[in-house]
Amino acid sequence: MQKDQIDKEQLPKHIAIVMDGNGRWAKQQGYDRIFGHTSGISTVRTITEASVEIGIQYLTLYTFSTENWSRPQEEVHGIMGLLVESIEKERETFIKNNVRLLAIGDLMRLPEDVRIKLQNCIADTSKHTGLTLVLALSYSSRWEITNAVKNIASDIEKGIINTESIDESLVSKYLTTSNIPDPDIVIRTGGDIRISNFLLWQAAYAEFFFTKKYWPEFSKEDYYDIIYQFQHRERRFGKTSEQIKSVKKQ
Repeated sequence: MQKDQIDKEQLPKHIAIVMDGNGRWAKQQGYDRIFGHTSGISTVRTITEASVEIGIQYLTLYTFSTENWSRPQEEVHGIMGLLVESIEKERETFIKNNVRLLAIGDLMRLPEDVRIKLQNCIADTSKHTGLTLVLALSYSSRWEITNAVKNIASDIEKGIINTESIDESLVSKYLTTSNIPDPDIVIRTGGDIRISNFLLWQAAYAEFFFTKKYWPEFSKEDYYDIIYQFQHRERRFGKTSEQIKSVKKQ
């Protein structure tokens, strides 16, 4: 079992996932797209449980992008309804498993009932110290970075900061992920090899994994296998292999 081969001392701190393929999977089964999103919720539960079991600290799920608002209204309404339902259902599980819920994105665009349920669940789990589950809702990196630039410009006008103080660290503080570590791993299911406007700034040095499996098919074993593969990759961060090996020997 791949889980047993994972080095618990070298776990990635943060894993981010583009959960793609719900609709295509449903169509292959002869169902409508919303059936795929419903089935995808079971996979969310499975991967969240797997993260808790092995001790992952942060798991970010690309749940709904700003671009997804342009999908057919019937599908959007269905997804929003599923969000309310799943948040209500999973609240007790989060509490039981010491999971802290967070959300990033343009949350004011969400329907009020979704936003209220989400905010209540975030408040109810705010003191938890286990896995932090981050839902990227009404999120896109271009929106996030544009918003950060606006806020930086506003604070310069107010005299709170000056242009000389702008560096990578300051920009990161103005992003919605300011209190979340950058992802070590980005996974995309569904067969497409792109990141679709997801954590563009934060994933600068993440390890990417693409699988042809649709999200409803993605299993714990698939997840553990990616973590195992990650632990056998060399992360150089711009340095040479020799430099990395030299640091490890010290």
